[in-house]
This record gives sequence, C-alpha cells and structure tokens, in this order.
Amino acid sequence: MSRIDDLIKQHAPDGVEYKALGELLDYEQPTKYLVATKDYDDSFPTPVLTAGQTFLLGYTAETEGLYPASKNSPVVIFDDFTTAFKWVDFEFKAKSSAMKMLTPKIGVDLRYVWYAMQAIRYLPAEHSRQWIGTYSAFRIPLPSVEVQREIVRMLDAFTELEAELEAELEARRAQYAHYRDSLLSFTERERVRWATVSEIGSLYGGLTGKSKGDFTDGNAPFITYRNVFSNLATNVAPAAYVKIGPGERQTEVAFGDVLFTASSESREEVGMASAVTAEPAVPTYLNSFCFGFRPNSTDELNPEFAKHLFRARIMRDQIVKTANGVTRINISKAPFRRMVVPLPDAEVQERIADVLDRFEALVNDLSSGLPAEIEARRAQYAHYRDRLLSFEEAA
Repeated sequence: MSRIDDLIKQHAPDGVEYKALGELLDYEQPTKYLVATKDYDDSFPTPVLTAGQTFLLGYTAETEGLYPASKNSPVVIFDDFTTAFKWVDFEFKAKSSAMKMLTPKIGVDLRYVWYAMQAIRYLPAEHSRQWIGTYSAFRIPLPSVEVQREIVRMLDAFTELEAELEAELEARRAQYAHYRDSLLSFTERERVRWATVSEIGSLYGGLTGKSKGDFTDGNAPFITYRNVFSNLATNVAPAAYVKIGPGERQTEVAFGDVLFTASSESREEVGMASAVTAEPAVPTYLNSFCFGFRPNSTDELNPEFAKHLFRARIMRDQIVKTANGVTRINISKAPFRRMVVPLPDAEVQERIADVLDRFEALVNDLSSGLPAEIEARRAQYAHYRDRLLSFEEAA
C-alpha cells in the first residue's frame, strides 16, 4: 500500500473528486449485436454472451453484427435487471436486449471503473431496468490517472491468481456434473417408477400484488430469485423481507418444496431448481419471479434427492423444453406439469443423495479444500479493493 499512499500524498492530499457512473461511462443498447438463432455449437466461431452467471452461452455461426470488443477496446456488459456485469475484450454476439454495453468517456480508465463498480453494494429489490434510473447515479472516487493505474495494476495481480484457482474449481464442477448426470440418467426405465409432475404434486406461484414499497421495512422473510438460482438447497434463514398484511393470502414455502426460477434471459438459466431441505423457522414466502412445486409426499420424493435431480441433465433437458420467449424466456406451466420424474425407491433416493452430497461437498464446500482457498482469496481481494478505493472526498 506504500506506493498508493505515496501517490495519494502527491496527487490527492486533500481528497479526490467523486463522480456518477453516468458521467464516466457511455452506454449502448445491444440491438445491433443480438444473435439471430439459438443454433449453438462449440465448432462455431462466435461466442454468444450474457451478463448473467452463465456468461458464455455458446457459439454461433453468425459472423456479422459482432460487437467489436478487443484487448485495446474492451467493454463492460451490464445486465439491466440484475446489475451483474462482465469484462469483455473479444468480439461477440449478445443474447439479450436487457443488457447495456458500457464504454468509457474520453479520459476515463474503464478497468478502474470496473473495479470501482465491484465495490458498490446494491441488490435490486424488484425486477425492473436499473442502469438509467438507478445504477448510473452511483458515485465512485476518481483519483488521478497515476493512482488509478496503480490500483488497477495491484487488483489485476489479485484477479489473475483467483482466475487460476477458479479454472481448477470449474474443472471439478464439470466432473461432479458428469457424475451426477450419469448416476441420475435412469436409462433402464423399469428400475424406477416414472410419474408426471402433476401426478406427484402441485405448483404454486410466488408473491402476488406487491409493489416496490412492500419490500421496504417488510415484516416477513421471502426467498429471493438469487437464492433459488444459486443454491441446490434453499437457504431458509431470513435475509430479505416483504410486507404481509393480516389475512393476506400468499403461499408459504414449506419443507420438501422444490423452487424454480420462472424467468431468465436465456434458456440455459431458466427453471433453475432449489429444494427446501429444512423447515423455515417462521412463515416464509417466495419471490414473484419464481414458482414452487409441492410434492404430495416427501417419502415419495426426498428433498435431498430432489435438489440434485432437478439440476441433472435428465430433468434440465425437459425443463428447457417447457420454456418459451424471445427477449425474456419464461416457463410455461402446462408443459411443466407434464414433465416425467424418475422415482426410485426411498432407500435408493437416500443413497444417491448421500453419494452426491459428499461429491458436491468436495467441490463446493466453503470450509475446506479449493473452494475455501478461493473464498479466502476473494475475501482478501475484496478487503484490499475496498481499502484501495476508500478515498476522502474533496471539499
């Protein structure tokens, strides 16, 4: 930090100017760069990107209308609904019109702004476009160019180390997914009972009739979209709250439910499942952009088994086929209810769940191994990033 401290004393002894992101970045709609077909293949030359968690959706044969990003002219792609963003320095096609392409105004270091955006603590409370009305107004410190470059140099070194660890972890996750899909393929159909979703349970919707104000000073916890998307087993510990009035008719989440994301910008990310493997301690509700499946019996469908099953290829292939849409991909409930679910004996479900739990823990357990090392590295990175970006504002 001594190098930074010296530069601050030299260039910003009285603090630095803060500016809104909208003053530093130009934005462009991705309309000209949208991919025309969903025919992806790894042999095709052009990557198709989303600003969401998946990032690389696949490769298209389309070679015209590419966004001309490069090492010398990078871009930040920004998801206008979730505020997720990615750094891109190669040509690509875009998947969704819900993105913004962010580029620097003259004299602005985009890499520095990208790092500063990572330090912004903001989670959208509702499903609405964020850049113009909200996110572009967030202010970041803007020290001298010399200080910006030194901060970028230091944080780049951190991210390179983390990228190496993440590449190894991704390889392990691919191994887990292959093993899971193989174990849950049930190619010999006579070994298990098969039933449709509607035969073994019922669907219910998330919160209804809620406005933006209902998510301020709420009195009841609800399961967020991100919670469902990111977790095999739903985290039922209260974290986000909504106002629920006396006698209001909303469905409570229960042990054994399987929750699904109802909408996404891509087929690859729609209908992601999360099983409720613990009873919520208090009445808990579900985000309106998700829906729930409630089995008739947890003896028939073990939630520990379900959390792996509905993310396995045997069910993901069916789930994707129930979705439709162009700009926004949505699950259609009628075909979803007709999906067939493999139901081995309870003892077999328990054994499969135990095996996959142990395998998944080796890959993703944050208390040990490679995930723990990455988590420690990320915490260290976030600590130094925030320190580096903590400037006193000039009068």
